[in-house]
Amino acid sequence: MPVDLPRAAPDVGGVTVTSLDEQESMQSTGPWCTVVWNDPVNLMSYVVFVLRRHFGYSRAVAERLMKQVHHEGRAIVSRGSRERAERDVQAMHSYGLNATLEKAGES
Repeated sequence: MPVDLPRAAPDVGGVTVTSLDEQESMQSTGPWCTVVWNDPVNLMSYVVFVLRRHFGYSRAVAERLMKQVHHEGRAIVSRGSRERAERDVQAMHSYGLNATLEKAGES
């Protein structure tokens, strides 16, 4: 289980962010990921269909991501703002896929 250690104030473009509100603001606008998880229910062809339909990925990209989900148990299928990642997670749920949101670099 990760331990939360105190961190130095982040340096953003030469400006040190010191207040908690400023740090939280930076975190909420930073890169976030949509993670699709493996499940025993959905067919691999259906996962490819969903990735192509929702994200507009080519068949090759969608199949590569589906294989990553199948073999590694998860795959990051999108990155962007928190709001965008939340919409993508909700969309994956609407298709019946198991998906979560995570901060980029924390996996």
